[in-house]
Amino acid sequence: MLFSAVLNVLMLTSSVYMLQVYDRVLSSGSVETLLYLTIIAALALLLLSLLDTLRSRMLDRVSTWLERRVGPFAFRRALDASLSQRDYQGESLRDLGAVRTFLGSGIATLFDVPWVPVYLAVVYLLHPLMGHVALAGAVILFLLALVSDLAARRPLQEANRSATQSMRTVDGALRNAEVVDAMGLTDGVLRRWAGLSHGALSLQSLANDRAAAIQGAAKFVRLFVQTAILGVGAWLVIRQEVSGGAMIAGSIIMGRALAPVEQAIGTWKQMIQAREAYERLAAFLALPPLRAEAMPLPAPEGRLSVEGVCFGLPGKPPILKGVSFKADPGEALCIIGPSAAGKSSLARLLVGVRSPRTGIVRLDGADIFSWPKSDLGRHVGYLPQDVELFSGTIRENIARLEEADPADVVAAARMANCHDMILKLDKGYDTEIGEAGVRLSGGQRQRIALARAVFGRPRLVILDEPNASLDAEGEEALNRAIAALKAGGSTVVVIGHRPSLLQEVTKVLVLVAGQVEMFGPRAEVMDRLTRRNVQPVVAGSPTRAQVAAGSRSAIAQAATPTPAE
Repeated sequence: MLFSAVLNVLMLTSSVYMLQVYDRVLSSGSVETLLYLTIIAALALLLLSLLDTLRSRMLDRVSTWLERRVGPFAFRRALDASLSQRDYQGESLRDLGAVRTFLGSGIATLFDVPWVPVYLAVVYLLHPLMGHVALAGAVILFLLALVSDLAARRPLQEANRSATQSMRTVDGALRNAEVVDAMGLTDGVLRRWAGLSHGALSLQSLANDRAAAIQGAAKFVRLFVQTAILGVGAWLVIRQEVSGGAMIAGSIIMGRALAPVEQAIGTWKQMIQAREAYERLAAFLALPPLRAEAMPLPAPEGRLSVEGVCFGLPGKPPILKGVSFKADPGEALCIIGPSAAGKSSLARLLVGVRSPRTGIVRLDGADIFSWPKSDLGRHVGYLPQDVELFSGTIRENIARLEEADPADVVAAARMANCHDMILKLDKGYDTEIGEAGVRLSGGQRQRIALARAVFGRPRLVILDEPNASLDAEGEEALNRAIAALKAGGSTVVVIGHRPSLLQEVTKVLVLVAGQVEMFGPRAEVMDRLTRRNVQPVVAGSPTRAQVAAGSRSAIAQAATPTPAE
């Protein structure tokens, strides 16, 4: 505000200079006075230019500081929002960008608006009648600014919502490009995107039309008032109530008084968007975090304990009901069960990306949510069912986007049996894999994601369907990796259907309809499954127990090792 105060005082330089030239220099004929006045005016205008440049740079630095300070916090909250499946996720960063842009440029106009009454007071000092004309023009412009807000706010709000939905449609289509192309969904996706996009464009056009009409009216008012004040000033000069210098100075000062209001009308759309972005962002950042800040804990050994865990989406029936089991370092647990039994949901709970409704997941005796995520993440390896890689090189993906020792990267790749595969690529470990790894096959992505999961020999490794895209050689390498992790003292949890996954596991958990059906050493559980598989079936309508027995039969058929194993 101090810069704006000095700037707006210096804005009077031309008016004061004009007034002094008309009233002093021309009447006295003093060249010396003219010279001194010119030098003073030049210095004042030079200072005005320097201060205006400095203010612009300061506002730019403030906007940059804001994004650097709030950006990481907003990014973390966006990740939390994605984990908790809130609609407002990546939009927070776009809203932060809108606020930063407005702070860097548009807000300067708002700093000048409070000085409008000061300029009007100066015009009143020249003559009250000239002040009345200037005040009338300012009031009309302020009313036009209010009308601009009322006319443009609703269309812009609806346009922003439609634009956000259209971008989500595009993001979803790009993530599932193969499905869209293979199943001929392009026309349907295009229609949905076009409907949302055209709706947003129509609303934007409506808001722009209204803003343009009001801006044109504001320009007319400013120019007419400037003309009117010259006419009033000339009439006052004829009546010898003011000097010619006062007439010219009054016109210049009035133009300066109305300029911030007219500029505000011109940037009203940007101000509305910035205000709405700020309100959304502030409300989003005020939400409670997914997990509270926790005190750092020692590196875990890998003792995993699940105690009476229940989980379900808000407003939906529970997916997991009272799940309990334990796994110790050096053990490998395989979780099997029919589809939709809750296996992948359980995997997300084990790594702490979902929180249970009731019950606790403990690692080394501590609630998994009591670990600082940045500390815990180094000791956890996670291979989700849907593999996602980051844009960048293979080395960066395996090293989890950190600067790592190349030997550690190669060791992880060897454990996942993808070292030779990587060397056959054009640039080896420095090969760019594209967005989400689109330049790799499904099997290659699976192996690189497995290498990322085992990078650094984490103490807890969760593998959800790790052999979904692997051939026989890849499954053999996977079993070797599980054996190596066990030998290194890691706790390994594997989720899958194929019998080959049971080769290196020490325990088996059978999950049916979200509940633990069986849990124990592999041989014991498999023996129980085999014995239940040959139970006689009673004729007639199946009972509830027979339906459950049928489910167990399907599990046993899927999980019983073949003689070759």
